[in-house]
Amino acid sequence: LFPGLYGQPSVAVVPDENAASSGQKLKIGVVLSGGQAPGGHNVISGLFDYLQERAKGSTFYGFKGGPAGIMKCKYVELNAEYILPYRNQGGFDMICSGRDKIETPEQFKQAEETAKKLDLDGLVVIGGDDSNTNACLLAENFRSKNLKTRVIGCPKTIDGDLKCKEVPTSFGFDTACKIYSEMIGNVMIDARSTGKYYHFVRLMGRAASHITLECALQTHPNITIIGEEVSAQKQTLKNVTDYMVDVICKRAELGYNYGVILIPEGLIDFIPEVQELIAELNEILANEVVDENGLW
Repeated sequence: LFPGLYGQPSVAVVPDENAASSGQKLKIGVVLSGGQAPGGHNVISGLFDYLQERAKGSTFYGFKGGPAGIMKCKYVELNAEYILPYRNQGGFDMICSGRDKIETPEQFKQAEETAKKLDLDGLVVIGGDDSNTNACLLAENFRSKNLKTRVIGCPKTIDGDLKCKEVPTSFGFDTACKIYSEMIGNVMIDARSTGKYYHFVRLMGRAASHITLECALQTHPNITIIGEEVSAQKQTLKNVTDYMVDVICKRAELGYNYGVILIPEGLIDFIPEVQELIAELNEILANEVVDENGLW
């Protein structure tokens, strides 16, 4: 998929107090892609500070509105005065984000024209798994066209499902888990105070249960369903519901008619029988048509 990039040697950057400024003036672009995650503004601030310290006189561009900003060449030049109000602040409103993708030949050409127009030495894409896959495709395209622009992906997702040896977890995951855990703790106190309700808390994470697991470790709820375990143990929907019912009944025997249950956002997709159903529906939708009477 990435013939020009796959198998390249890895490079590690290590701190060195004696390292001198390179003296080379760079032109770097940065873009935010996908949903918000705490820390996005500080990543941009860190890039700016590094350029100021190691490559004085460099130009730093922020593409507005996500990848669409690259294609439309909509940008703002980021300087100390512009960045200052956003340091240590949440949100992505410094340059705003977007969910557009650079995937058609025309869109790749637009990105090339922007890179050439601004004479970019590098482009930093701050995004999740989809955004970083798109960044790889963009890097592959630039390399095939012999452009000097290097594309760097910065893992950003609260789901915690984008990691590697060098990056043990993406920024945003820790803050999201702390906020969710505080809310779950409040719900648990409420459940115990009333003594008569079960609260089901569905946590974000798409196709991963990392947030659910971390929040469970921090709050100790009565039941936590981990999607990956459901899939590994080939549990059916009935198995999952029976397990929850058994726990609720046993707690009732002890006089505890309340509790909190954590469920991952993508739980239903982990259940094997549902996976088979989705696969069959996808096959039908891809190969069959509906007649005038609405029958397949």
